[in-house]
Amino acid sequence: MATDMILYWGSDSPFCWRVMIVLEEKNLQDYNSRMLSFEKGEHKSQEVMNINPRGQLPTFKDGNNIVNESYGACLYLESKYKSQGNKLIPECPAEQAVMYQRMFETNTFGQKAGDVIYYTWYVPEGERHDSAVKRNREALTAELNLWEMYLQKASGPFIAGKSFSLADACVFPIIAFLFRFGLCEKRYPKLAAYYNSVKTRPSIKASWPPTWLESQAENPQLLKDI
Repeated sequence: MATDMILYWGSDSPFCWRVMIVLEEKNLQDYNSRMLSFEKGEHKSQEVMNINPRGQLPTFKDGNNIVNESYGACLYLESKYKSQGNKLIPECPAEQAVMYQRMFETNTFGQKAGDVIYYTWYVPEGERHDSAVKRNREALTAELNLWEMYLQKASGPFIAGKSFSLADACVFPIIAFLFRFGLCEKRYPKLAAYYNSVKTRPSIKASWPPTWLESQAENPQLLKDI
């Protein structure tokens, strides 16, 4: 039962969001939800540290089973609740291969997005190195072009084909994060079409970051030139 589950999460974390999307897709909405503040350091509370010694979010527990890594939590939920809700791993081996590849590629995608966004957030303007800014932006541009190509060649409207899968649950939060910070839709039409289509999905709408509903991004034009 989902009432035996507890998820500690932060509103601005794509990693937390992907787990929440899967919980929605598997019809496990009655899990215990604990939204924590990164700014207040609540993810380092003793309650979280007792389950996750790294003090990171997401932190997830299902009964006595603990899975704190977001990819692991997504795979665990699909495996344990395979017959419940929407099936998130395709039966076709070829589609499975694409799904797993794209799912784990989101790690690199997220890192390159973070290198641009967080460098701007945390490094004062006078201390930024032009070479680092240029390198990070070029790396993210190359990554965006790669995903644009993936969607162009996809066999259906989703990342791994005709059906929404774990790959979509993992990559959508990163794409949404980028558009929140001003990524140009005209420059990446396939990514924009994917984003605008998938954001209307019930699981996405139900798990949309509450802080995003309350406020705009701190620098909504940060990625407009990428």
